[in-house]
Amino acid sequence: MSSSSQAAASAVPDTQLGLTNEEIQLLRHGQQAVAAGGSTSSRAASRASSQGLLMIDSSSLAALGRHFDRVMQHIQQQLDYLMEQSQVVTMQVYDRAGNLIDNADAEIARFHEIMRQIDELELDFDRIRHIRDIVRDFRRRAEELERELERSSANSSSRRDRHGHGSHRSHGHSSSGRHRA
Repeated sequence: MSSSSQAAASAVPDTQLGLTNEEIQLLRHGQQAVAAGGSTSSRAASRASSQGLLMIDSSSLAALGRHFDRVMQHIQQQLDYLMEQSQVVTMQVYDRAGNLIDNADAEIARFHEIMRQIDELELDFDRIRHIRDIVRDFRRRAEELERELERSSANSSSRRDRHGHGSHRSHGHSSSGRHRA
């Protein structure tokens, strides 16, 4: 039996393995990577791969299995790293969200304090306006009284001028004290 007929007997077409086209490509790539290792069985696996065959001898399958174990380990390490990074990002998002909530809470508290101060100032404003209105009313009354007193005073002095130039008799008083009862 020749080595090519022996290789053919210990090989299976990779298209008959029930693999998708992508999986067949990965298998062939794996066989070529194993062949780069340089052993005799590796070179045979490389020739088989280029012909679309999978070597089914135990040493070729063991080498291919070790290769895929390393690839899977590398993929697992990448997955672990990416999972760790996604957790870091998630925590950062939660932290930022927490900070946003804390900031929002602080801003809401500040807003409530401003509203309380506005309410207080509006109350003070209403009180002061009420006091101002009372003061204005008293001022208006005082000015009216002053005008009435001025008119009354002006009327009194004009009556005195008409009735005896300031004689106090008309009022029932005597300036000399000689008036007897």
